[in-house]
Amino acid sequence: MDPHTKATQVAPFTAVAEPRHPAAGTQTPTGHTTSTAERGSFCLAVCSCGWTGPARRSRDLARRDATRHTAAP
Repeated sequence: MDPHTKATQVAPFTAVAEPRHPAAGTQTPTGHTTSTAERGSFCLAVCSCGWTGPARRSRDLARRDATRHTAAP
């Protein structure tokens, strides 16, 4: 089997930019502001504290990850 040499390199998910449009009502008293960011065919939740959720194909699951993050103690 030949090695795959024509692959295009993509920056890692940790290189996702800060959220552009925070979702309404996602700010908690601790100051976390969450949003979703798209990376190719994936969507992930990001927070102003630096937290990022796992890459998901479902935007709804990424939003749920953000909700769980802001609800965590």
